[in-house]
Amino acid sequence: MAPVCSVPELNAVPALCSHPFMPWDFWVIFTALAVILPWRGQERMRALLALREVTGRDRLRLYSATIVFQWALAAAVGWRALARGIAWAELGVASITGLSLLAATIGGALLVGLGHWANIRRMAGSDQPNVARLRALGERLFPRSGRELALFLALAVTAGVCEEFLFRGFVMAALHRAGLAAWLTVLISSVMFGVAHLYQGKGGSVGTALLGALFALVRLAYGNLLPPVVWHTTLDVVAGIAGTRYLVGKSDTPKASEVLNEIHR
Repeated sequence: MAPVCSVPELNAVPALCSHPFMPWDFWVIFTALAVILPWRGQERMRALLALREVTGRDRLRLYSATIVFQWALAAAVGWRALARGIAWAELGVASITGLSLLAATIGGALLVGLGHWANIRRMAGSDQPNVARLRALGERLFPRSGRELALFLALAVTAGVCEEFLFRGFVMAALHRAGLAAWLTVLISSVMFGVAHLYQGKGGSVGTALLGALFALVRLAYGNLLPPVVWHTTLDVVAGIAGTRYLVGKSDTPKASEVLNEIHR
């Protein structure tokens, strides 16, 4: 068992029991998040785009498999973190106290959601290549029926909770325990978050990393995962609803092979 530190705040000076090396199981988790997860995402996207047609059943199967995988991964990571003596508070799982936390969560979600909706609507009228590629992905990923939308919303909540727990919870806590400064935990966790989304292409990966840095800073400021979880969920919900409304069914959607080449080259 690793020694239990008495300082749960990531923006505080590392406790005396911190050490420069992580336990072996943490290295395994970091390898999974930084290498295996991106590879899995790209391979799943390759297989999806290789299909001649993606049916509603295919999308439901994809949503369900992703939900099960993310909750299983988060549960396994949480188990090892707690077994190594990391407290829930260090993981950002803390009680909801203070009006400022709730105001940041709700106000930020509104701003993020409205801004993301407006951006998707704006992109729908653009002829830029990256927007065309987004349409091609949306044709295959975004929900088309009420049943698909319901499961997609469950997927959005899953991604918000599990991905924030993994990257802004566990990764930042583990790096802090290893003695790294707060700014470095933000940088490393954000880069890992971006790499995990390489299936979106290089531009999408960079944008996701920058978004991850914002989430990490908010997590540090409030010592709580609630704001980034709600913001992340809001982004995914808006992407599914607005994306289906504005991006799907356009005549200028490129072929899947063109998107596949762009993502993996």
